[in-house]
Amino acid sequence: MKVTVSRRAHFNAAHRLYRPDWDDVKNNEVFGKCNNPNYHGHNYELIVSVKGPIDPETGYVMDVKILKDLIRSEVEDAFDHKNLNLDVPEFKNLNPTAENIVVVIWNKLRKHISTTLELEVVLYETPRNFVKYTGE
Repeated sequence: MKVTVSRRAHFNAAHRLYRPDWDDVKNNEVFGKCNNPNYHGHNYELIVSVKGPIDPETGYVMDVKILKDLIRSEVEDAFDHKNLNLDVPEFKNLNPTAENIVVVIWNKLRKHISTTLELEVVLYETPRNFVKYTGE
């Protein structure tokens, strides 16, 4: 029997989608308004889920306080009120699309969560646009 435990969090961040090796015409064609040279922001919503067996000693899959603290230190403290392009080292050479952000978050959290547990990260860039990553 496996149970999924989830924690919701959020952060606010600015970014610009563009490729420095493309000219302005191509960047505008591909990324549109998201290519604003002055950046633009989102109120990101995050759901982190951990799935596994219930520990018979504690009754937990994972202590939610530990998960909360991990999300705070690895994601919220690192990304909240930051310019992802300029302030977050993981995006120095990586376009901060929602797809790339969710993979970066998953990798940051995965290092701290037992590999016996499955990890899923869902990132809402807007209330209607979201991405999900499970490590596959």
